[in-house]
Amino acid sequence: MLTSLSGAKIIDEVGKAIVGKRDVLELILMSILSDGHILIEDYPGLGKTLMAKSFAKVLGLEFKRIQFTSDLLPADITGSYVLDRRTSEFVLRKGPLFSNLLLADEINRAPPRTQSALLEAMQERQVTIENETYQLSMPFITIATQNPIEYEGTYPLPEAQIDRFLVRIGVGYPSAEEEVEILKRRNERGKDDVELNRVSTIKDILEMQSEIESVHVEASLQRYMVEIVRRTRVHRDVDVGCSPRGSLALLKLSKARAWLSGREFVIPDDVKGVAEPALAHRIILKPENWLRGGKAATVVQQVLAEVPVPKVDQ
Repeated sequence: MLTSLSGAKIIDEVGKAIVGKRDVLELILMSILSDGHILIEDYPGLGKTLMAKSFAKVLGLEFKRIQFTSDLLPADITGSYVLDRRTSEFVLRKGPLFSNLLLADEINRAPPRTQSALLEAMQERQVTIENETYQLSMPFITIATQNPIEYEGTYPLPEAQIDRFLVRIGVGYPSAEEEVEILKRRNERGKDDVELNRVSTIKDILEMQSEIESVHVEASLQRYMVEIVRRTRVHRDVDVGCSPRGSLALLKLSKARAWLSGREFVIPDDVKGVAEPALAHRIILKPENWLRGGKAATVVQQVLAEVPVPKVDQ
Protein backbone atom coordinates (compact mmCIF):
# COMPACT_ATOMS: atom_id res chain seq x y z
CA MET A 1 0.00 0.00 0.00
CA LEU A 2 1.31 3.41 -0.99
CA THR A 3 1.51 6.25 1.54
CA SER A 4 1.82 10.00 1.53
CA LEU A 5 5.60 9.47 1.61
CA SER A 6 5.28 8.58 -2.07
CA GLY A 7 3.77 12.02 -2.63
CA ALA A 8 6.70 13.70 -0.88
CA LYS A 9 9.12 11.72 -3.04
CA ILE A 10 7.33 12.91 -6.18
CA ILE A 11 7.53 16.55 -5.06
CA ASP A 12 11.22 16.22 -4.17
CA GLU A 13 12.02 14.80 -7.62
CA VAL A 14 10.08 17.50 -9.48
CA GLY A 15 11.84 20.02 -7.22
CA LYS A 16 15.09 19.18 -9.02
CA ALA A 17 13.71 21.07 -12.02
CA ILE A 18 11.56 23.66 -10.24
CA VAL A 19 13.36 25.75 -7.62
CA GLY A 20 11.12 26.68 -4.69
CA LYS A 21 7.36 26.87 -5.30
CA ARG A 22 6.76 23.74 -3.24
CA ASP A 23 3.24 24.91 -2.39
CA VAL A 24 2.46 25.18 -6.12
CA LEU A 25 3.94 21.75 -6.82
CA GLU A 26 1.92 20.22 -3.99
CA LEU A 27 -1.27 21.78 -5.34
CA ILE A 28 -0.58 20.41 -8.82
CA LEU A 29 0.06 16.94 -7.38
CA MET A 30 -3.11 17.17 -5.28
CA SER A 31 -5.07 18.00 -8.42
CA ILE A 32 -3.56 15.12 -10.39
CA LEU A 33 -4.26 12.66 -7.58
CA SER A 34 -7.81 14.07 -7.36
CA ASP A 35 -8.23 13.30 -11.07
CA GLY A 36 -8.79 16.97 -11.84
CA HIS A 37 -7.67 19.40 -14.53
CA ILE A 38 -5.41 22.38 -13.85
CA LEU A 39 -5.35 25.92 -15.22
CA ILE A 40 -2.06 27.74 -14.67
CA GLU A 41 -2.38 31.47 -15.27
CA ASP A 42 0.75 33.58 -15.00
CA TYR A 43 3.37 35.52 -16.90
CA PRO A 44 5.75 33.94 -19.45
CA GLY A 45 9.01 32.40 -18.28
CA LEU A 46 7.87 31.23 -14.84
CA GLY A 47 8.16 27.50 -15.56
CA LYS A 48 4.55 26.58 -16.37
CA THR A 49 5.49 24.26 -19.23
CA LEU A 50 8.46 22.87 -17.32
CA MET A 51 6.19 21.95 -14.41
CA ALA A 52 3.86 19.96 -16.66
CA LYS A 53 6.71 18.12 -18.40
CA SER A 54 8.44 17.39 -15.10
CA PHE A 55 5.34 15.87 -13.51
CA ALA A 56 4.74 13.71 -16.58
CA LYS A 57 8.33 12.44 -16.46
CA VAL A 58 8.39 11.78 -12.71
CA LEU A 59 4.94 10.15 -12.65
CA GLY A 60 5.61 7.97 -15.69
CA LEU A 61 2.75 9.44 -17.71
CA GLU A 62 2.45 9.66 -21.48
CA PHE A 63 2.87 13.36 -22.23
CA LYS A 64 1.57 15.34 -25.20
CA ARG A 65 1.70 19.07 -25.81
CA ILE A 66 -0.52 21.29 -27.95
CA GLN A 67 0.59 24.81 -28.76
CA PHE A 68 -2.73 26.60 -29.16
CA THR A 69 -2.84 29.07 -32.04
CA SER A 70 -5.57 30.98 -33.87
CA ASP A 71 -5.55 28.52 -36.80
CA LEU A 72 -5.74 25.35 -34.67
CA LEU A 73 -8.66 23.10 -35.68
CA PRO A 74 -10.62 20.65 -33.48
CA ALA A 75 -9.29 17.73 -35.54
CA ASP A 76 -5.75 18.83 -34.66
CA ILE A 77 -6.60 17.97 -31.06
CA THR A 78 -8.90 14.97 -31.34
CA GLY A 79 -7.41 13.32 -34.41
CA SER A 80 -9.16 12.28 -37.61
CA TYR A 81 -9.55 9.50 -40.15
CA VAL A 82 -7.03 9.48 -42.97
CA LEU A 83 -6.75 7.33 -46.06
CA ASP A 84 -4.18 4.55 -45.90
CA ARG A 85 -2.94 4.27 -49.48
CA ARG A 86 -1.62 0.75 -48.88
CA THR A 87 -4.98 -0.68 -47.89
CA SER A 88 -7.28 1.96 -49.44
CA GLU A 89 -9.07 2.17 -46.09
CA PHE A 90 -9.60 5.04 -43.69
CA VAL A 91 -7.72 4.62 -40.41
CA LEU A 92 -7.79 6.71 -37.27
CA ARG A 93 -4.84 8.96 -36.66
CA LYS A 94 -5.15 9.78 -32.98
CA GLY A 95 -4.56 13.33 -31.80
CA PRO A 96 -2.76 14.60 -28.71
CA LEU A 97 -5.85 14.01 -26.54
CA PHE A 98 -4.93 10.34 -26.50
CA SER A 99 -2.41 10.69 -23.70
CA ASN A 100 -2.25 10.70 -19.90
CA LEU A 101 -1.12 14.28 -19.34
CA LEU A 102 -2.00 16.89 -21.94
CA LEU A 103 -0.42 20.33 -21.89
CA ALA A 104 -2.74 22.86 -23.56
CA ASP A 105 -0.24 25.70 -23.89
CA GLU A 106 -1.72 29.21 -24.18
CA ILE A 107 -5.20 27.75 -24.45
CA ASN A 108 -6.86 31.16 -24.87
CA ARG A 109 -5.15 31.72 -28.24
CA ALA A 110 -7.37 29.16 -29.99
CA PRO A 111 -10.91 30.03 -31.16
CA PRO A 112 -13.92 28.79 -29.14
CA ARG A 113 -14.66 25.95 -31.57
CA THR A 114 -11.24 24.46 -30.90
CA GLN A 115 -11.39 25.13 -27.17
CA SER A 116 -14.71 23.27 -27.02
CA ALA A 117 -13.07 20.18 -28.49
CA LEU A 118 -11.47 19.76 -25.06
CA LEU A 119 -14.76 19.83 -23.15
CA GLU A 120 -15.88 16.28 -23.82
CA ALA A 121 -12.43 14.89 -23.05
CA MET A 122 -12.11 16.89 -19.82
CA GLN A 123 -15.55 16.00 -18.49
CA GLU A 124 -16.32 12.56 -19.93
CA ARG A 125 -12.79 11.24 -20.51
CA GLN A 126 -13.79 10.30 -24.04
CA VAL A 127 -13.44 11.63 -27.60
CA THR A 128 -16.01 11.47 -30.39
CA ILE A 129 -14.65 11.38 -33.95
CA GLU A 130 -16.96 10.87 -36.95
CA ASN A 131 -19.75 9.58 -34.68
CA GLU A 132 -17.38 7.05 -33.07
CA THR A 133 -16.65 7.41 -29.36
CA TYR A 134 -13.27 6.42 -27.94
CA GLN A 135 -12.45 6.14 -24.25
CA LEU A 136 -9.28 7.87 -23.11
CA SER A 137 -6.65 6.09 -21.06
CA MET A 138 -6.75 6.71 -17.32
CA PRO A 139 -5.57 8.87 -15.80
CA PHE A 140 -6.26 11.73 -18.20
CA ILE A 141 -5.25 15.16 -16.90
CA THR A 142 -5.23 18.47 -18.77
CA ILE A 143 -2.85 21.19 -17.67
CA ALA A 144 -3.74 24.41 -19.51
CA THR A 145 -1.75 27.63 -19.42
CA GLN A 146 -2.61 31.19 -20.30
CA ASN A 147 -1.02 34.60 -20.02
CA PRO A 148 -3.17 36.99 -17.93
CA ILE A 149 -1.85 40.17 -19.55
CA GLU A 150 -2.31 39.38 -23.24
CA TYR A 151 -5.69 40.13 -24.77
CA GLU A 152 -4.99 40.89 -28.44
CA GLY A 153 -5.51 37.81 -30.59
CA THR A 154 -6.93 35.76 -27.72
CA TYR A 155 -10.32 34.20 -27.01
CA PRO A 156 -11.31 34.22 -23.32
CA LEU A 157 -12.36 30.82 -22.04
CA PRO A 158 -16.13 30.48 -21.57
CA GLU A 159 -17.30 30.10 -18.00
CA ALA A 160 -18.51 26.55 -18.68
CA GLN A 161 -14.98 25.51 -19.57
CA ILE A 162 -13.28 27.39 -16.74
CA ASP A 163 -15.62 25.59 -14.32
CA ARG A 164 -14.25 22.25 -15.49
CA PHE A 165 -10.80 23.02 -14.15
CA LEU A 166 -10.42 21.71 -10.62
CA VAL A 167 -8.02 24.53 -9.74
CA ARG A 168 -6.58 27.73 -11.13
CA ILE A 169 -3.01 28.34 -10.02
CA GLY A 170 -0.64 31.27 -10.18
CA VAL A 171 3.09 30.52 -10.02
CA GLY A 172 4.57 33.90 -9.12
CA TYR A 173 8.12 35.19 -9.46
CA PRO A 174 10.89 33.44 -7.52
CA SER A 175 12.60 35.18 -4.63
CA ALA A 176 16.09 36.58 -5.12
CA GLU A 177 17.63 33.55 -3.38
CA GLU A 178 15.60 31.14 -5.52
CA GLU A 179 16.59 32.93 -8.71
CA VAL A 180 20.26 32.71 -7.72
CA GLU A 181 19.74 28.98 -7.14
CA ILE A 182 18.23 28.66 -10.62
CA LEU A 183 21.36 30.19 -12.15
CA LYS A 184 23.63 28.05 -9.97
CA ARG A 185 21.95 24.80 -11.01
CA ARG A 186 21.97 25.77 -14.68
CA ASN A 187 25.64 26.66 -14.52
CA GLU A 188 26.52 23.36 -12.84
CA ARG A 189 24.49 21.27 -15.34
CA GLY A 190 26.01 22.94 -18.38
CA LYS A 191 22.76 22.41 -20.32
CA ASP A 192 19.12 23.45 -20.20
CA ASP A 193 17.60 19.99 -19.74
CA VAL A 194 17.20 18.62 -16.23
CA GLU A 195 17.60 14.89 -15.67
CA LEU A 196 14.64 13.56 -13.67
CA ASN A 197 13.94 10.04 -12.47
CA ARG A 198 10.60 8.31 -12.75
CA VAL A 199 9.46 7.50 -9.23
CA SER A 200 5.99 6.08 -9.93
CA THR A 201 3.94 4.30 -12.56
CA ILE A 202 0.41 4.71 -13.87
CA LYS A 203 -0.61 1.82 -11.62
CA ASP A 204 0.84 3.66 -8.60
CA ILE A 205 -1.10 6.82 -9.48
CA LEU A 206 -4.38 4.92 -9.77
CA GLU A 207 -3.67 3.29 -6.39
CA MET A 208 -2.94 6.68 -4.80
CA GLN A 209 -6.17 8.05 -6.23
CA SER A 210 -8.00 5.09 -4.72
CA GLU A 211 -6.39 5.67 -1.31
CA ILE A 212 -7.39 9.34 -1.37
CA GLU A 213 -10.99 8.36 -2.03
CA SER A 214 -10.96 6.45 1.27
CA VAL A 215 -9.90 9.49 3.33
CA HIS A 216 -12.61 10.22 5.92
CA VAL A 217 -14.59 13.48 5.85
CA GLU A 218 -16.94 14.16 8.76
CA ALA A 219 -20.49 15.28 8.02
CA SER A 220 -19.86 18.60 9.79
CA LEU A 221 -16.96 19.32 7.44
CA GLN A 222 -19.08 18.48 4.43
CA ARG A 223 -21.64 21.02 5.62
CA TYR A 224 -18.77 23.48 6.17
CA MET A 225 -17.70 23.09 2.53
CA VAL A 226 -21.24 23.59 1.29
CA GLU A 227 -21.73 26.70 3.43
CA ILE A 228 -18.52 28.24 2.04
CA VAL A 229 -19.73 27.68 -1.51
CA ARG A 230 -23.25 28.93 -0.75
CA ARG A 231 -21.86 32.16 0.78
CA THR A 232 -20.12 32.95 -2.53
CA ARG A 233 -23.53 33.01 -4.20
CA VAL A 234 -24.96 35.70 -1.93
CA HIS A 235 -21.84 37.81 -1.41
CA ARG A 236 -22.45 41.51 -2.01
CA ASP A 237 -19.67 41.78 -4.62
CA VAL A 238 -20.55 38.63 -6.57
CA ASP A 239 -22.77 38.40 -9.64
CA VAL A 240 -22.54 34.60 -10.05
CA GLY A 241 -21.19 32.36 -7.28
CA CYS A 242 -19.72 28.89 -7.32
CA SER A 243 -21.67 25.97 -8.74
CA PRO A 244 -21.84 22.57 -6.97
CA ARG A 245 -18.62 21.75 -8.82
CA GLY A 246 -17.02 24.10 -6.32
CA SER A 247 -18.23 21.97 -3.42
CA LEU A 248 -16.94 18.84 -5.13
CA ALA A 249 -13.59 20.52 -5.77
CA LEU A 250 -13.27 21.38 -2.07
CA LEU A 251 -14.07 17.78 -1.14
CA LYS A 252 -11.58 16.23 -3.55
CA LEU A 253 -8.71 18.60 -2.84
CA SER A 254 -9.22 18.52 0.94
CA LYS A 255 -8.95 14.74 0.90
CA ALA A 256 -5.82 14.90 -1.26
CA ARG A 257 -4.25 17.50 1.06
CA ALA A 258 -4.99 15.35 4.10
CA TRP A 259 -3.44 12.32 2.38
CA LEU A 260 -0.30 14.24 1.47
CA SER A 261 -0.07 15.32 5.11
CA GLY A 262 -0.13 11.68 6.21
CA ARG A 263 -3.65 11.76 7.63
CA GLU A 264 -6.61 9.49 6.94
CA PHE A 265 -9.10 12.23 7.78
CA VAL A 266 -9.77 15.82 6.72
CA ILE A 267 -9.48 18.77 9.11
CA PRO A 268 -10.74 22.38 8.60
CA ASP A 269 -7.24 23.58 7.69
CA ASP A 270 -7.33 21.26 4.66
CA VAL A 271 -10.47 22.98 3.44
CA LYS A 272 -9.06 26.46 4.05
CA GLY A 273 -5.79 25.53 2.36
CA VAL A 274 -7.42 24.66 -0.95
CA ALA A 275 -10.42 27.02 -0.98
CA GLU A 276 -8.91 29.86 -2.98
CA PRO A 277 -7.46 27.85 -5.92
CA ALA A 278 -10.57 25.65 -5.96
CA LEU A 279 -13.20 28.41 -5.89
CA ALA A 280 -11.87 31.79 -7.05
CA HIS A 281 -12.01 31.00 -10.78
CA ARG A 282 -15.66 29.96 -10.47
CA ILE A 283 -16.77 33.37 -9.17
CA ILE A 284 -17.98 36.17 -11.44
CA LEU A 285 -17.77 39.58 -9.80
CA LYS A 286 -20.31 42.34 -10.31
CA PRO A 287 -19.11 44.80 -12.99
CA GLU A 288 -18.77 47.72 -10.60
CA ASN A 289 -16.64 45.65 -8.22
CA TRP A 290 -14.46 44.40 -11.05
CA LEU A 291 -13.92 47.98 -12.25
CA ARG A 292 -12.79 48.95 -8.75
CA GLY A 293 -10.10 46.29 -8.94
CA GLY A 294 -11.87 43.70 -6.82
CA LYS A 295 -10.65 40.11 -6.94
CA ALA A 296 -12.47 36.83 -6.59
CA ALA A 297 -9.70 35.58 -4.29
CA THR A 298 -10.60 38.37 -1.85
CA VAL A 299 -14.20 37.18 -1.84
CA VAL A 300 -13.07 33.65 -0.94
CA GLN A 301 -10.93 34.93 1.93
CA GLN A 302 -13.83 37.04 3.26
CA VAL A 303 -16.16 34.04 3.12
CA LEU A 304 -13.64 31.87 4.97
CA ALA A 305 -13.44 34.52 7.70
CA GLU A 306 -17.24 34.65 8.05
CA VAL A 307 -18.20 30.95 8.03
CA PRO A 308 -17.89 29.31 11.49
CA VAL A 309 -15.32 26.53 11.59
CA PRO A 310 -16.74 23.25 12.90
CA LYS A 311 -15.06 21.30 15.67
CA VAL A 312 -13.71 18.00 14.42
CA ASP A 313 -12.66 15.01 16.50
CA GLN A 314 -9.13 14.10 15.45
